Amino acid sequence: MKNQEIAKIFRDISRLLEINGIAFKPKAYLRVAESLEKCPEDVTTLYQKGGLKALEQIPGVGKSIALKIEEYLKKGKIKYYEELKEKTAIREIVTYYFETKGISLDQLKRDSRKGKIIYSRFTKPAQELLILSGSVEKAKEAIRKVAEWANSRNLDYAIETVFKKWLELDRLKPKEIVKKPFYQGNPMVWSQTHKKWYVINGAGEWLEFAGKPADIEWRIIK
Repeated sequence: MKNQEIAKIFRDISRLLEINGIAFKPKAYLRVAESLEKCPEDVTTLYQKGGLKALEQIPGVGKSIALKIEEYLKKGKIKYYEELKEKTAIREIVTYYFETKGISLDQLKRDSRKGKIIYSRFTKPAQELLILSGSVEKAKEAIRKVAEWANSRNLDYAIETVFKKWLELDRLKPKEIVKKPFYQGNPMVWSQTHKKWYVINGAGEWLEFAGKPADIEWRIIK
């Protein structure tokens, strides 16, 4: 069914419009996407039976949306969507960069309005990254790799960090997370010889652990 393919595009259009700060339209496209996902009949069949008027019977679908569905059915793409992706590319990269830092789009907008984040500061490196990577998807993938690598080491990172690490992106790996056992705040060790756990107290003494496995606290050590 084409319904899912077109619904995915409309969901993406909604997201891109939201990134661009356009009101009302994002929710309209989202409603149409949901309607298409719930529609029991393939839009291809609906269109063949009744043309644009049949498509307009889908909840939330007006003439403009119906024409876009028709365009996709005939050409396999929607010009408005392709143009919107190109227009929003830089903003999408900047938005994704902040998402990797735990900052949502809404928060990014609020902080930009308050001057806490100078948005224009990030557009030039985002544009340069887009040129270097060749696509929004590849730029976002590069940011993701750097973010995972840096976060696992408690390091800060900027979009410019991607340039510095560009030649080693394929080798960048998050630092291995190791879990170590503790009991009541004291570290533990496993004796392979005695097949027992021991607790090391503050004096450095090894005390045989007499508790239950559930009493052991496993802490993540980065």
